[in-house]
Parts: sequence; C-alpha cells; structure tokens
Amino acid sequence: MEKMGKLINFHHTASANHLVKIIKDVSKSKHEIREDKLMKKMYLQSYIVYLGSHAHGNGVQVSKADLKRVTHSHYDLLGSYLGSKKKAREAIFYSYKRHINGFAASLEEEEAAEIAKHPEVVSVFPDQERQLHTSRSWEFMSLEKNGEVIPGSLWKKARFGKDTIIANLDSGVWPESKSFSDEGFGPVPSRWKGGCQNNSKAGVPCNRKLIGARYFNKGYLSHGGQLNYSDYSARDNDGHGTHTLSTAGGNFVPGATILGGPIGTVKGGLPKARVAAYKVCWSNRCFDADILAAFDMAIHDGPDVISVSLGSRAGDYFDDGISIGAFHAVKNGIVVVCSAGNSGPAAGSVSNVSPWIITVGSNTLDREFQNFVELNNGLQLKGKSLSKPLPKHRFYQLISGAQAKVANASSHNASLCMEGTLDPEKVKGKIVACLRGENARIEKGWQAARAGAVGMILCNDKQTANQIVADLHLLPASHIKYKDGLSVFAYINSSDNPLAYITAPIGKLYIKPAPVMASSSSQGPNTITPEILKPDITAPGVNIIAAVSGASAPTQFSFDSRRVAFNSLSGTSMSCPHVSGVAGLLKKLKPNWSPAAIRSALMTTVNDYLDFLCAIGYNQTMIKLFSEGPYTCPESGNLLDLNYPSITVPKLSDSVTITRKLKNVGTPGTYVAHVREPLGISVSVEPSILKFKNIGEEKSFKMTLKAQWAGAAKNYVFGGLTWTDEKHYVRSPIVVAAASRF
Repeated sequence: MEKMGKLINFHHTASANHLVKIIKDVSKSKHEIREDKLMKKMYLQSYIVYLGSHAHGNGVQVSKADLKRVTHSHYDLLGSYLGSKKKAREAIFYSYKRHINGFAASLEEEEAAEIAKHPEVVSVFPDQERQLHTSRSWEFMSLEKNGEVIPGSLWKKARFGKDTIIANLDSGVWPESKSFSDEGFGPVPSRWKGGCQNNSKAGVPCNRKLIGARYFNKGYLSHGGQLNYSDYSARDNDGHGTHTLSTAGGNFVPGATILGGPIGTVKGGLPKARVAAYKVCWSNRCFDADILAAFDMAIHDGPDVISVSLGSRAGDYFDDGISIGAFHAVKNGIVVVCSAGNSGPAAGSVSNVSPWIITVGSNTLDREFQNFVELNNGLQLKGKSLSKPLPKHRFYQLISGAQAKVANASSHNASLCMEGTLDPEKVKGKIVACLRGENARIEKGWQAARAGAVGMILCNDKQTANQIVADLHLLPASHIKYKDGLSVFAYINSSDNPLAYITAPIGKLYIKPAPVMASSSSQGPNTITPEILKPDITAPGVNIIAAVSGASAPTQFSFDSRRVAFNSLSGTSMSCPHVSGVAGLLKKLKPNWSPAAIRSALMTTVNDYLDFLCAIGYNQTMIKLFSEGPYTCPESGNLLDLNYPSITVPKLSDSVTITRKLKNVGTPGTYVAHVREPLGISVSVEPSILKFKNIGEEKSFKMTLKAQWAGAAKNYVFGGLTWTDEKHYVRSPIVVAAASRF
C-alpha cells in the first residue's frame, strides 16, 4: 500500500482514467511478484543438513528448553543464508534435536551448496526416497522342533525375549492383530520413554505389548504427498510394517489360518518382547527426512533393537538417512538391523552397507506350499500355491489362454491371460492355462476368474524357468515350472478333450536343498567400501507367514476384496526382522554386549568405526562433529584392519597381512584356528592357538594372504576361518579378489 500511496500522491493532478491505469499497473506488478514466488517454490527441493551430534551428549537429561535452543540454533544457521530467521522457520520442516543434530528444509540447489561449505556442516544431501524391501522359519533356525520349544534353545534361555524392546521403522502397525495381544504381559518397562500418537481406536491404541506408535510424514508431504485427516496416525494401511514387526516380535497365535487353510501357530522371534512402530512410509514411499526424525525419536524412546526393512542404492555414509540414523543409534547402544535389498542377483546391488549396520540377505526355508496339477494322461506336475481348493475332487476341462481368446484379441495377449482377452463362453467352468510374463501373476488368475474359469495353471516362460511362487490367487491355481508348462500345453494341443485337476495346497517340510540364497536377494560386493563384506548375514525371507493389515487385500490389488489376518510374503524385508529377533534374544541374554558384540563375539567399538571413517578420508575436524568430543585419527589407518567379523581383501597384490582381535565372552578355553583357503590363495594365521584364561580377555592375531600363482583370484574367491575349542565355533568368512581385477 505504501508504494501505491506514493504513486497516487505523485499523480494527484492526473485524470480519473489515468489514475485507474496507474492502479492497474501497480496491481500487475503485485501479480508478477506472486508469480515470482510461485516460480521460486517450483525450484525448491527438500534437503537434509547434517551437523553431527549434539553437545548435550548421551545419558544427559535434556529439558524442553534445551530442545528449543537447538531448534533456534538451526533457525539461526539457516537464516544467515536465507536472509532472515523468519524465512528459515518457513523453510525448515524437521529439526533433529535429541541425538541427531541437523534439520530438513526446502531449499534451492544453490542455497544447499552454500550451506555445505559451512565448517560446522558434515553434509548436505537431497531428501532421498527409499523403498520397502518386499512360521516355520523359527524351527528352521533351531529355536523349536515340531512346534515344541527345544530345551536349551536361545528362546528358552532368553525367556522368549521377555521385556526386550524392538522398534520397527516401516509402514506402521495394525494394532488389532492377535500378534500384538498383551494377554499375560505385565507393566511396561520403566526404562521406556516412548508413547503412542493418536492413541485412539481410529488411530493406534497401544497396550502392554504394543508400547509405542509414532508417525513421521513431513518429508512425504514436502514431496507432494497427499494425506487425509484420518491418515495422521501410525496405523498400517499397507501391511508391510505389520508383517515385519510381527516377524520380529509377534506374540504366539495358535490355530492361525489363511482363508480357512490352517497354518499352525504363528509367532515372532521375540514373542514376549515389547514392540514399537514408527511409521515412515506412506503409499510405499519412504523419505530420509522422515526416517531421520524416526531414528532421533526412537533413540530417545529407548529400544534394544531397531529393525529397518527398507533402503535404496548404496551411497556415501553421511549422505544417507538410514546410515546416519543407525550410526547415532549404535553410539547409544542400540542394535540396528537392515535389509540388503531385492535387486539380486546383480553384483554390487546390496544396500545399507554401513559397517555399523547388520545387513541381512534372504534365503529359502526347507518348507514350501505345494500342490499338484494332475492331467488325464497320467502326468502329475508339482507346483506352488496358497489358493483355495477346487470345489469338487474331479477332472475339469482344460483350455489354454490362446485357445480361449475373444475374436479381437491377439493369441499372444490371450496366452498371457491379459485383461479383456478371454472369452467367457469358451472359459466358463474350465481350468485355464496361462503363460507367465508382462502382467502380474495374480492378475492372470483374476482375468481367468472374471471370464468364469474354475481354476488356473500358471506356466513359467523360458526366462523365469524354475522360479515358482506360492501366491494367494483369487481362484484355485498352481504355479509350475517352464518344462512342466510345456508338457501342459503339449497335452492340450494333442488331446480332443483335455482334462485336469488341481490338488489343494499343503505345507511340505524338509525340502532340500535348503537354505538356498533367494535369487532376488541383493548381492555384494560393497560398492562404497569393498573391504567391508556385505550382506553380513542371511536369514529366511521366502514365503514367510506373519500378520498383515486388515485395511488392504492380501494381493494389494484393488479388485481383491478379501481380507486376511496373516499372509505369506517374500524378500529381504522378511529376513531382516528374523535377525532383529535373534539380536533381541542375544541382547536379553547379554544385556551388556555392545551392538557390534551382538553382531559376533568379535568386539567392535564405536572408536573402531571412527577409525574406519578416518581410513576412508574423514578428517579429525569433521569427525569431532559427530564423536561428541576431540578425536585423534590413527597415524596409519588401514581399512583391512577394521575389527569386522568378516575378512575381505578386494585388491590383493602379491600378499597382505591383516589384524583382528578376539574377545572371550564365555568360560576359559583354548581355541585353535582352522582355515579353508580360497581357491588360489594361501592363508596363514599367527598365532594359530589362542588361550583365554578369563571372561572379557582380548587377544589379537594376524592373517597373511598370498596369491599362489599369477592370475589367481581374477574373480572373487571364498574361504573361511574358524576358531574352535571343540565346543564353540567362531567363524569368519574370507573373501579375496586380485588387484588386477580392477
């Protein structure tokens, strides 16, 4: 108004028409200003500014005033670049103020680049999107046998994880699931500082089992995500978070079923643990800004284990929200377990590669849900399925998708049972053989069912070969291998009246070989630091049965109106919580063990991780920001000497000697080294015998690796070192590749 007033006063002798023109010109300039602001908003991105650790440190009672002071320091820092504290307030949507020091803000690229130059800033990076990495398993892991707990098992010793606390960063939780029943549970442990946001029936009502439920969505919203008012809770509308949390810490649920089919007693790795859900994923989108906020709050709340079944392409350790959050959790004595990803079998596809994270790959169980396709020519073909059985035990007419096509559909599309390609008059009452590929496996069955089919035989194409999956199809179905599919199509084409029957699925145990690495499980080598072997460990992740959300269909398709309490899912998302459960059991047995001691009996301290950061190029000034005090880097840091349970030499040239340290966590004993040499590599250990007299005693050894001939280890070769006193076995994988490979 001031500008308009001056213009009007200046032109006081002007005519009325001239005055109107002046006002229009002024209004136009204001409109242009609004457009400029909108244009600027279009160029804004969400960034995370990471400042390290807080001065208030660990174990200090932090007041609300302290937290407020941290937030204001973030406003001051950003305001110095944006021109005012007010602009900083508008830009910042998260202030990390408890354990992680930093903030998330909407910035222009140039502003982010300038802030990154500040001496107190560790890193500035875009708010990246992460993906979700989508029960007999406990018997397979030797915790029970035939449904009975094995005497002396880890379950028994650790009292089923009684009062251990597991936090899960995922898509939330379905609180009504019986896996989270608190029947028989006592008061919540007094050490727990967490709570439940929107603790209501519509939100997430907590109990003595489910003791925490928080949600973090500002990162998602900053990327254009849309939420209704009813979405503001940790309630899981997807099912992924419920599945992973119940796998890690679900209570005993006897007599569980899937669509009426009995599946026995379902339970997690820590049936008597307390659990907490931190919802960071919305519509399958998970952003670093929300993940960091969840880590910061979870560390404050005080779990024993944090389980994270999500990730993306591996990147620099401090340009990665999961890596930063895990670092601060481990500093506070919390074990962090993450999934390796489902981008296998591509080499170098593993994610979550920080050495302070336990990274988990996926393997098969010795159980499968199998059924059989019986052809009227006497042929019986084994398949997999979780679908309901056929209505009657008799042969049904059999037809291929190509034979059942409507007039205007191509034979190719009809063979795949694609939408609108099957003729109901040809299909009704019959079993349809559909070829795998292009459209989803579940959708093929849906299209067959819509056309009136009573069942489906899903036949693999040449590319998918022997990879068959037990899906929860919408009609009776069996998924068979490529060669068996050829037999089905050959029978259909050679018979005047082809007939078939699909048997009801059953759970078959003791399938061999098992375990086998899942083909989808992401593989090493570690693309950021090849000297650190990743994944660290593998666990069951194929066809894992656990609780799911009552808000979504078991197939995740909109056309599926079914709801189930439990479902079978596969991926490293499922293997990760298995290890989280076992880590919690160990934490219960050995409450004083560090997170790295949980990883193995080889002791790795936070200082070891700081030495690691020195070795990969972080200077002392930078490390001081997140080490909460002065830290001196070793004069000669060697990545190969990080006291990691595995031994990886990615660039061997002639020979190398590495050092490791062992800590005795049991009774006194004498341990002898046994080596399985990688092909073409000689391995010597000095000393080869270690005598431990006391609990907590530490001893070092050196290992020398040498190529036995020129050109040895052109590709990665594998071996192992085992220390044993004939009662206990401490194993370390050995992985070697020649320098010439690079």
